[in-house]
Amino acid sequence: QVQLVESGGGLVQPGGSLRLSCAASGRRFSINAMGWYRQAPGKERELVARISSAGTTNYAESVKGRFTISSDNAKNTAYLQMNSLKPEDTAVYYCNAEVFEMISSTYFAYWGQGTQVSVSS
Repeated sequence: QVQLVESGGGLVQPGGSLRLSCAASGRRFSINAMGWYRQAPGKERELVARISSAGTTNYAESVKGRFTISSDNAKNTAYLQMNSLKPEDTAVYYCNAEVFEMISSTYFAYWGQGTQVSVSS
């Protein structure tokens, strides 16, 4: 079992910035990739950004140039720096980790509890 703990959400004005963090903990696992998804009311959950253990990143078109995903592999932590926030970025943001569990030699996907990001004046 792997636990993901998110932090950093909140209310910000348009044009502002927020930084989300997601820390993974557990026993005998390795992380293949971590990512951030978001879900706005009445909409489906969508990928925002993803980073592999090798550092390869990909972003949703709507956030390119504004959001940056990074990771600290030694701390099993991923970060999402969000700049130039817009009202349409308002959503619950969920951390996702693609994990290899060494005990079972199996890949699993884990989700965080979600953190609210609200962009409003």
